[in-house]
Amino acid sequence: MGSRFFVISAAVLTLSVPVAAVVAPAAALAASSKSAIAVAVAPQYDTTHVYVAPEDVDSFVQSFTATFGGKSTPQYVVTVTPTPSTTSSQLIQTPVGTVSLFGFKTPIPHPFGYERNGYLVKDIDVALKEARKAGADVIVSDFPDPIGRDAVVQWPGGVNMQLYWHNTVPSYAPFQTVPENRVYVSADREAAFVKSFLAFSHGKVVSDDKKAPGIEIGRPNDTYHRLRIESDFGKMAVLVTDGHLPYPYGHDNTGYEVSNLKDTLDKAKAAGVTTLVEPFSTDGRTAAVVKFPGGYVAEIHQLVAK
Repeated sequence: MGSRFFVISAAVLTLSVPVAAVVAPAAALAASSKSAIAVAVAPQYDTTHVYVAPEDVDSFVQSFTATFGGKSTPQYVVTVTPTPSTTSSQLIQTPVGTVSLFGFKTPIPHPFGYERNGYLVKDIDVALKEARKAGADVIVSDFPDPIGRDAVVQWPGGVNMQLYWHNTVPSYAPFQTVPENRVYVSADREAAFVKSFLAFSHGKVVSDDKKAPGIEIGRPNDTYHRLRIESDFGKMAVLVTDGHLPYPYGHDNTGYEVSNLKDTLDKAKAAGVTTLVEPFSTDGRTAAVVKFPGGYVAEIHQLVAK
């Protein structure tokens, strides 16, 4: 179900892209663990999955678009899981990130609701084969929806993601700024997660700071290990912690890059968004953490000269 948007269900809408015929072998890879085939489409097809109560759907849409711009697709009531369920589903597209929004009217079948985001892939069969080869568990086998197919995978460290494929290839404009998936993992599983995801995504580590400022996770007197990864799926921050996280850290699945943080927070406040962590500066960016109506927690940051 993940970001499937049946009839453009959020889950499916933002994911699955059938480009089976376009899947091309990747260049020779040095590491034997690398997947042989690149399956990513582009960053604008990555969507964060947001679940809110049905009564919060409209207020979330209004606040998210008021904060970041963009617009939502029409809302549909559909089944986006392989077992019986009913949810409203819509895709919210903004210049800085996309959300697949679900307001379940029935209990949510397990393990849906735990997948952090959805990635569109060129071929779902190839993607699942490559995910398994890279070390992922397929915790929800692929299943059909009205416009494609979906599956849920889990990476080492317990990181769940949905993979999608569309019968008709979608075409979305590139983001103005690419959002950052914020993945929290333990030190015990960091190496396995990074190895697996790099193999699958054909990405690269663009920074690896073993003494990143602890203020980034609400612990200003400490340091922690932070890696940043980039691939054709988009950006990712891997936050390696001991799990001693003050609220709201760990609830923030996505970080949104904006050109003016103050203006964005002003818009957010006017739209009913709560600032949980006031702006702070670290590692070439000024950042804050906010909560949207319905409970969705997000990091927002502006890059600044170091």
